[in-house]
Amino acid sequence: MAELKSDLSLWRQGLGVVPDEVWLRTDLRTLVLADNALTEVSERIGNLRNLRMLDLGHNKLRELPSGIGNLEGLSDFLYLHDNRLTQLPESLSRLQRLRYLNISENAFELFPEVVTTMRSLVELRVTDNRLTELPPSISRLTSLRELHLRNNKLATLPDSVCALRELRQIDLRGNPVIGLPEGLLTLPGLEKLDLRWVTTLEPPPWFSKLEAQGCIVYL
Repeated sequence: MAELKSDLSLWRQGLGVVPDEVWLRTDLRTLVLADNALTEVSERIGNLRNLRMLDLGHNKLRELPSGIGNLEGLSDFLYLHDNRLTQLPESLSRLQRLRYLNISENAFELFPEVVTTMRSLVELRVTDNRLTELPPSISRLTSLRELHLRNNKLATLPDSVCALRELRQIDLRGNPVIGLPEGLLTLPGLEKLDLRWVTTLEPPPWFSKLEAQGCIVYL
């Protein structure tokens, strides 16, 4: 095992199964288990309560153990991208310090509602899934600055997105967007609205106002 202080990286080691000794490393602050063809993760992951960053990306996970919600110290990153997830455990609602979440490249058809309880999120990546809508409760993510939704099936955004006063970037590339809430004009810090590869949208007149306020609209 490649080991440095309280960091452990087992990236691309062909593990298949996480070695039991990993779950004994309660000192860990960073754990990388990416790209190991993992199909499951033990509930014992909940013992690693000092973790600040966890990378489970590029595996074959269809579900996560509820014990992951015990990692209440997770604050930096949680990478779950490129797996086979269709839902997330409700226990993730306890991750109130987490600032970055990546659940891209999975099989979500419904936006996992539990994500909207992670109120410290600054960046959320949900690209390359099968989402057709976002829930109104997205408005809870009042610290969110970046919302990445590329390559889903979204026709619009809920009006509640306009309550995200810290929002700086919205990425909707490759979605079948037909309309967006004019309330986006009220977001004081919006810097980028990315609509490239969108062929279904007739740009509304208020886009010019958005650009006049300093937001770059990519079409």
